[in-house]
Amino acid sequence: MIVFGVDLSCPVIQTLICVAVVVSLTAVSLLRFYAYISCGYYHGRTRMDGKVVIITGANGGIGKETATEIAKRGARVIMACRNLETGKQVRDEIAETTKNDNVILKKLDLSSQKSIREFAEDVIRTEPRLDVLIHNAGTAESKFKKTEDDVEINMATNHFGPFLLTHLLIDLLKKSAPSRIVVVASELYRLASLNLNKINPTSSWCPAYYYYVSKYANICFTLELARRLEGTNVAANCLHPGMINSGIWRNVPFPLNLPLKLIVKGFFKTPAQGCQTSVFLACSEEVEGVTGKYFMDCAERALSSGATDESKAKKLWELSEKFADLRATDPKI
Repeated sequence: MIVFGVDLSCPVIQTLICVAVVVSLTAVSLLRFYAYISCGYYHGRTRMDGKVVIITGANGGIGKETATEIAKRGARVIMACRNLETGKQVRDEIAETTKNDNVILKKLDLSSQKSIREFAEDVIRTEPRLDVLIHNAGTAESKFKKTEDDVEINMATNHFGPFLLTHLLIDLLKKSAPSRIVVVASELYRLASLNLNKINPTSSWCPAYYYYVSKYANICFTLELARRLEGTNVAANCLHPGMINSGIWRNVPFPLNLPLKLIVKGFFKTPAQGCQTSVFLACSEEVEGVTGKYFMDCAERALSSGATDESKAKKLWELSEKFADLRATDPKI
């Protein structure tokens, strides 16, 4: 059989093909093994009985796994989810798996300021304390879209929403101190720049780019938040969970989604692996009193000089107050 001028029936060619296949499979196996052993796991057994933890986007991906791990430790877990139908199924699954029936489902759409305010009012009315707020929910939309509040969808959900929610719940966090705020950011921030003159774009040739921008904003927000919370005993840290095989990649358009699917399935972390740093920052005694830091694989990591620029973070904060429609009557940080 001749293919591209090569005689595939030749024993030498067949041997070379076999060797190439074996080498390729070995390389893939070694890469996957390296990814496994280099993945930071949190093995601490810290209990969280009596504590209240809010996890946004807890009905799937690393949010679901984070909720499961926290529930195992005895905490009261509030799953803040946009899709209540899916959330109900996941809530029941977590309660059964962890034998912790103190898992609560509440409606929260981070792209809607109205929904955020309703959720915060409900929490303040029904919860006497809040020990950990985990900003996990995120979206990576492939089409340009504005929310009902006239904010670009990626920035609204991933940055302005968490910014507003943190403000609305900050008094409860202070009341419950020592407490923690955990923000799920991403190393993909390195692919973006934070253009403060275009933080809420009116159009975009590549809407998915604003997912990267929102992750950049997550980091700047966390660092500025930590500075403003000094002396309150409320810690704020952010993290990169790793590249995760989760639903967030479903919005990648054809044909880019085809090779990406192979990469995701072959080399990305599972959601269970991806939640480890979130759980670590939520309950580990190792980070008690640690604030304003960036973590990956349960260890502190360095950030780019741009991400640690205090003047940029302060300006972003001021702009966020505007786009999140922060009001004079809202709690101050």
